[in-house]
Amino acid sequence: MTTESDTTAAAFPSLEDWQHWTQVMGRAQQMLLETWADSWKSGDPAPGLKLPNAPDPMAMLTAGAEAWGKGLEAWGQMLGGMAAAADRKDKRFAAPEWRDNPVFDTIRQSYLAISDQLMKTADQAEGLDSEAHQRLKFLTASFVDAMSPSNFALTNPQVLKATMESRGENLLTGLRHMLDDMKAGQMTHVAKGHFEVGRNLATTPGKVIHETPLYQLIQYTPTTEKVLETPLIVFPPWINRFYILDLTAEKSFVRWCVEQGITLFMVSWKSADESIKDVTLDDYVLRGQVDAIDTVRDLLGVEQVHTIGYCVAGTTLAATLALLAARGQADKVASATFFTAQVDFAHAGDLRLFLGDETMGLLGQLSADTGIVDGRVMASTFNLLRGRDLIWNYVTNNYLLGKEPPPFDLLHWNGDVTNLPAGWHRDYLETLYKGNKLVEEGGISVDGTPIDLKRIETPLYIQAGREDHIAPPQSVWKIMDHVPGPKRFVLAGSGHIAGVVNPPSAGKYQYWLNEGEPKDLDAFIEGATEHKGSWWPDWLAWLTERAPKKVDAKGARVPGKGKRQAIEDAPGRYVKTR
Repeated sequence: MTTESDTTAAAFPSLEDWQHWTQVMGRAQQMLLETWADSWKSGDPAPGLKLPNAPDPMAMLTAGAEAWGKGLEAWGQMLGGMAAAADRKDKRFAAPEWRDNPVFDTIRQSYLAISDQLMKTADQAEGLDSEAHQRLKFLTASFVDAMSPSNFALTNPQVLKATMESRGENLLTGLRHMLDDMKAGQMTHVAKGHFEVGRNLATTPGKVIHETPLYQLIQYTPTTEKVLETPLIVFPPWINRFYILDLTAEKSFVRWCVEQGITLFMVSWKSADESIKDVTLDDYVLRGQVDAIDTVRDLLGVEQVHTIGYCVAGTTLAATLALLAARGQADKVASATFFTAQVDFAHAGDLRLFLGDETMGLLGQLSADTGIVDGRVMASTFNLLRGRDLIWNYVTNNYLLGKEPPPFDLLHWNGDVTNLPAGWHRDYLETLYKGNKLVEEGGISVDGTPIDLKRIETPLYIQAGREDHIAPPQSVWKIMDHVPGPKRFVLAGSGHIAGVVNPPSAGKYQYWLNEGEPKDLDAFIEGATEHKGSWWPDWLAWLTERAPKKVDAKGARVPGKGKRQAIEDAPGRYVKTR
């Protein structure tokens, strides 16, 4: 009589079969590497992955071949010594089927052990400059993540179980999900229809009180009887929607600021179309940030404003501060806060790996007809930086298991892309990111005025994320070296988004402060004091200390009650335009 266990055993390949096919897989991987290496050697690598010249032109090939050679040896070695495989926690293999079934337990442990070996050999590769070494490690990590057995139906026990239980419906549903995503041009990260801007996202009450072809300016309705006299203007990155700072009510930085008695204004950049396809740095500085500063000063009758620049908007805010200083107008800004913003890109993050000549050429081709870079291009790039979480996790969940992704406001925002002016986007990448011209005295000019960061005396609050892969803390720290005025640096737990969007009520993460005068980030960390929870209250205390005076929340402090009439309700139509 055939037992259930006999049937199960017969349904799966034996260990010997698996060893054979993993060897086949290994040979296939080696051929992929050789093809990639040959293309690099011939000067025609994959778009965006061109390697810089190393001291020895064959160093990368040698190091790569050595790394993969050792990795291929591991395929056989690890299968014979599974006890040595790392048994660490990994959410890709959290389901009990990965351990309960000996075949899949072997697959899991083999993969983890071999992954460790490949990453170790890539990390130890010699004869490469730092940028080439970073590329090798990134490519190895990306390949390792892509080859996870959780990403393939026949090597994922959860998918096989779901297929048997649903008689294949999971695969049919997954195929439908995949085809829908292909039609939309981007992967779905959040269940459709759950979130809507203005309904359950970006709901803090306010009015659009100023509009230009480049941006809308939102003024939020006060909720306290008294407010700080000096208002705050927030400049979000133009590559994303502003409501990352106004998500659901409990996560909203905007709502929290208003509740603390801050008169808050938010810039909502227009998603690029042909009407603004030719904008430049001058536009984002003069007709964006300076215009908003002057508009608010005039509306409220104040001499100064506080400012916040998030990510790339922080980069341009530094240029704005330097411009105002050069023109004798620095007193317009009482303080500037930088959220995960870089001015010196010498030690920027993994995004530099996508700045090769081929990538620039591809951007040119994609925008040749319209002068616009489709926001989905940038979204795909950022997804690649966290491929395990933002690509392969959804391949398994959405396509193989046929499930709907769970509702998550942050990921809805992540997929709500904005289009970019192609010329300005390329210039930003070439001049600031690759050329690092902002930190050179007179390296760039705005409206004919040379920019020198050393002229900035405005008090700065600089926030970095400890685990930020887009603006690494080492890179964010560099502003401390270039700006001579008073500065306060805070290192927040988590990354580029969660490190910023961390309301006190959540009780999550932590932040570090160093009240001394550390010379670099290592010294800052060594002497830092850890504080539990959100850094927002520390920032509020710092901001209030700069300008503590309060006034009644009436007249022009109420949107539409001053000299500028309300155009429409917040969040405005610009943020809803794709």
